[in-house]
Amino acid sequence: MVFSSFTFLIFFLPFTLIVLYSIPHKYRNTFLLIMSLIFYMWSSPQYLLVMIGVIIINYFVGIYIDKYDKTGGGRSAILKKKTLIIGIAVNVLVLFIFKYLSFTINSISEALQVFGFNGWIFKNIVLPVGISFYIFQSISYLVDIYRKEAPVQKSIKNLALYISMFPQLVAGPIVRYNSIAQDIEKQRNISFEVFILGLKIFITGLAKKVLIANQMAVIADTMFSQDASYLTAVNAWIGALAYTCQIYFDFSGYSDMAIGLGLMIGFRFPINFNYPYISYSITDFWRRWHISLSSWFKDYLYIPLGGNRVKVSRMYLNLLIVFIITGIWHGANWTFLVWGLFHGFFLIFEKITGLNKQEKYKPIRWLLTMLIVITAWVFFRADTIYDALQYIKAMFGLNSNAQELISSQLYLSNPLFYIIMAAGIVGSTPLVKKYFMQNIDISKPLNVSKRVLYIQNAVMVVLLAAVYIMLANNTYNPFIYFRF
Repeated sequence: MVFSSFTFLIFFLPFTLIVLYSIPHKYRNTFLLIMSLIFYMWSSPQYLLVMIGVIIINYFVGIYIDKYDKTGGGRSAILKKKTLIIGIAVNVLVLFIFKYLSFTINSISEALQVFGFNGWIFKNIVLPVGISFYIFQSISYLVDIYRKEAPVQKSIKNLALYISMFPQLVAGPIVRYNSIAQDIEKQRNISFEVFILGLKIFITGLAKKVLIANQMAVIADTMFSQDASYLTAVNAWIGALAYTCQIYFDFSGYSDMAIGLGLMIGFRFPINFNYPYISYSITDFWRRWHISLSSWFKDYLYIPLGGNRVKVSRMYLNLLIVFIITGIWHGANWTFLVWGLFHGFFLIFEKITGLNKQEKYKPIRWLLTMLIVITAWVFFRADTIYDALQYIKAMFGLNSNAQELISSQLYLSNPLFYIIMAAGIVGSTPLVKKYFMQNIDISKPLNVSKRVLYIQNAVMVVLLAAVYIMLANNTYNPFIYFRF
C-alpha cells in the first residue's frame, strides 16, 4: 500500500483517523500499532515476522543497557558497552542478510570466475519494504539509551509503535527515538489548526508525487530503457533531467506526506528536504538532501569515528567512509557505491580547496553543483556501471551512433512536458512557499493574510482534485525509495 493509492486515500487513512479520534487516549497507541502492522502487512506480509523479531530483540537489548547503566561500576560499564555492540551487530546482520547477502555471494562468485572457478548464482532474497529505515531507527534507539539521551522504553507496545509507525515506516524520514519519546508517552491532543497544517503538508506531498514525480518517471524510464550507445545528447539530457525531478519530488513528496500524517496523528517528524537543488556546493547539497539520513550518519558514524576532531587526513578518510556507507545503504549494487564515492570525492575536494566556503560566482557554482548532482544521479538510476558510463557519454555528445528517438520528439512537442518540467523547476525553489504557503512550516507556522489563506485553500482543493483525476486515469505509481 502506498500513500498515493486509492486504497490508502479512500479507505485506510479515513478509517484510521476517524477511529483514532473516536477512542479514548489510553487506547490510541494500541490502535496506531495495529493499523501500522496492517499497513506493513499490506506491502510485505511475509516479512512482518522479521520486523517483529527486530522489535523484540531491540526491546530486550535496550532493557539490559539500562539495567547495566543503573547498576554502576566498572564491570557494568563494560557489559553495557558490550550489550550495545551486540545489539547494533544484530541489527546490521539482519540488514545484511536481507539486503546484501545475495549481492555479496554473487559478487565473490563472479570474481572467482577469473581464476577458472565455475561459480554459482545465489537466488536474490526479496527485500523487506522499509528495512533500511526501521533498522536505522532501531540502532538510534539503542545508542540514545546508551548515551542517556533518551529513557529506555519499558513498554514493548510503545517501542513497537516507534519502530513500525506507518507514516514513516517504509521510506522515512528516519525518526530518532529521542525526538518522539515524549510524544509516544504523553496524551496527544491535536488541535484543529495542527490537523489542518498536517493535511495541507500531506496534500502538498501527494501533489509532488502524483502530478510531477509520476509524470517525470515515465520520461526517465523511457530514456534509461534505451541502449545508451544510440542516444543523442538531447535524449540523454531529457532522461537525466526527468530523473532528477522524479527522485526529488518522489522522495520529498513522500517525506512531506509522512510529516503531514505525523501531525494529523500527534507526532512531529523532522523535515527531510530543504530545496537541495538550489545548493551552491555539494557540501550544501547534503545539508539539504535527505536531512534525516545525513544527520544520522553524522551523529552515529562520522562523530564516533572522530569527525573533524582528528588530523585532516583522518577527517577526509572519515568522510569517505561515511559516503561509501551512504551509497551502500541505498542498495546492493556497485552503482550505488560509485554514487556515494562520487559525492564523497567532490565534498572532500571542496573542503581541500575551500570552495564550500566561497561566496563569489554563485551562478557558476550552482551550475557546477547541479552538473555533479545530475551526473551522479545517472549512476544511481542505471542498472550497471557500464550502462551509467554509456549514458554519461551520450549526455556529452560522445556517441557516434546517436539517433534521435521518436519518443523524445513526442515529449518535446507536447506542451504538457514543458508545464510539468516548469512546475518541477519552480517547485524545487522556495518561490511557491514564499508567496503562497508561508504558514505551511512544521517548525514555525506563520500567520498570513486572509487573502493568501483563501488562495492557499483553493490551491489545495485544486491539487487534490487533480491528484484524484490523475490517479483514476493512470496506474503508473512507483515509489523509488521503497527499494531501500
